[in-house]
Amino acid sequence: MAKTQQKKQQQTQKSSKGSDKILTSEAMPAIVEETIGRTGFRGEITQVKCKVQEGRDKGRDMRRNVKGPVKIGDILMLRETEIEARRIKSKVTKGAYT
Repeated sequence: MAKTQQKKQQQTQKSSKGSDKILTSEAMPAIVEETIGRTGFRGEITQVKCKVQEGRDKGRDMRRNVKGPVKIGDILMLRETEIEARRIKSKVTKGAYT
């Protein structure tokens, strides 16, 4: 019984849901090419399409969520470039349905 518990503990300590692979020590610059729309409960998040400038995913177009003021031509410093934001489904542009 104790051996199986030790094996389970070792397995859980090793796995961290892949977060080690995703996060790198340096941020990658990406240029904002297009603003897609607003999302979030109150419309405080802007979804943008950006192009990664350096790193392993150089040249990749990505969809990201940005909080705060952002416009076309701004440079975002991305800590990870593997995860992309979900598409905005509805036609509502700001916050919850009214």
